[in-house]
Amino acid sequence: MNYQDFFSKAREASRSFTDRQQVGQMLKYLSNQISNNSNSLLAANQKDLDRMSLQGPGYDRLKLTPERIADIAGDMYQVAQLPSPLGRTLEQRTHPDGLKISKISVPIGVVGIIYESRPNVTFDVFALCIKSGNACVLNGGTDAQHSNEVAVAMIHEALALYDIDPGMITLLPAEREATTALLNARGYVDVVIPRGSQGLIDFVCENAKIPVIETGAGIVHIYYDQTGKREQALAIINNAKTRRVSVCNALDCLIVHSSQLIDLSFVFQPLADANIIVYADERALEALQGCYPADLLKPVDENSYGTEFLDSKMSVKTVDHIEEALEHISRYSSRHSEAIISSDPANIELFLNHVDAAVLYANASTAFTDGAQFGMGVEIGFSAQKLHARGPMGVNELTTCKWVVRGEGQIRK
Repeated sequence: MNYQDFFSKAREASRSFTDRQQVGQMLKYLSNQISNNSNSLLAANQKDLDRMSLQGPGYDRLKLTPERIADIAGDMYQVAQLPSPLGRTLEQRTHPDGLKISKISVPIGVVGIIYESRPNVTFDVFALCIKSGNACVLNGGTDAQHSNEVAVAMIHEALALYDIDPGMITLLPAEREATTALLNARGYVDVVIPRGSQGLIDFVCENAKIPVIETGAGIVHIYYDQTGKREQALAIINNAKTRRVSVCNALDCLIVHSSQLIDLSFVFQPLADANIIVYADERALEALQGCYPADLLKPVDENSYGTEFLDSKMSVKTVDHIEEALEHISRYSSRHSEAIISSDPANIELFLNHVDAAVLYANASTAFTDGAQFGMGVEIGFSAQKLHARGPMGVNELTTCKWVVRGEGQIRK
C-alpha cells in the first residue's frame, strides 16, 4: 500500500486550512451528532469488544458506554468553546534599529498519533488538532478498528457539511505496516505522539525518524505522612485507586509513615470492598493482617515497586521520615503524578519543591490529572518529558511559534 498518499493529503490539508472561523460551530455540530448517534458507536464498539478477552485492563479502556459517549460529546463541546491558541503574541520587543520583533503561535502542522484500545482518543485528537489548526494522522490499531472507523466516518460527515478538507483527519489501515510508515514519514508528519503501553511508547521512541513527544507511564505514588488526616486519606486513596484502575493517574504505591500504620485498617476498608490486591512490605503486612481480606493481602516482591499496575492492584511501602519517602519516589517514579497527604506545611512544601513530576498534589486525589479537569476540554496525551510540553497536552501544547520581524528598510551594520 502506498501510505505516502495518506500523508500527502494530510500535509496539503494542513497547509491549505485557513478558514478556522467555522471550527467551533463544526465541533458543536459534531458533539450533537455523537450524542444522537450513540447507538451506532455502541454497535461498532461491541464488535471490537467481542474480539477481546473480558480479563485485563484493555477491555475497560476499549469499552464505550452511553455515559462515556456523553462525556466524549461534552468534551468535544468544551473544546469548541475554547479560545483559539493561534495567532497569539507570545513575545514582543523593539530592536535598537527600530525593528518590531514578535513571536507568534502557529500550528505544528501534521500530528501523528499511535494509540491502543481507546476509541475516545479518536474524537479527542481530532477536536484538539483541528482547534489548533493541525491535521492529524491516526494509527489506532486493530483492537478498536470498528469503533474508530465509525468515529472517523462521523467526523468526515461533519467536515463535509462545513466544507473543510477531509484530509484534516486520516485513519490509517489497522495493520503493522501502517505504523512503520508513519514513523518514517519525514517531510510529511511533523511530530508523532504514542498513547498506550510502555512497550508501545518505547517502540515508537526507538524506531521513529520523526520527532516524538513521549507520553509516559503513570507509576503513581501517594505519601501519607504522620500528620495526614485519616478521613482525607480514606477518601483520597480510595478515589485515586478505585475510580478507574486502568488509567494512568490511578494509584500504584502508597507510601505510609510508620506512625500511620495503625490507621490502615480504616483507610483500606473501601479498597477491600473494591477487591484491590495489596502487596505490602513487612511492617504494613503485619498491620493489615486480620483486618484486610487474606486472599487480597500479599507480601511485596521484586515487581511490587516501580510497576504501573493498570489493574486492581497496588503496593505499600512503610517509611520513618519524609526523606525516605522522597528517596523511594525518586527511585521508582515515572514523573507522572505524585501526591502527599499531610497537615504539615513544611512537609508539603518540601514535597512539592523536591519531587520531580509533571503534576504534584497536596491533599487531593491524583485522579484529577486529566486535560478536561485542567480546563483543556480534553488532552491529546500526557507528556512526562521536559521538552516542548509537560503534563496534560491540550490545544496550546499543539502549537509552535514563528518570529515575525517588521521593518522600514533597516540593514544590519
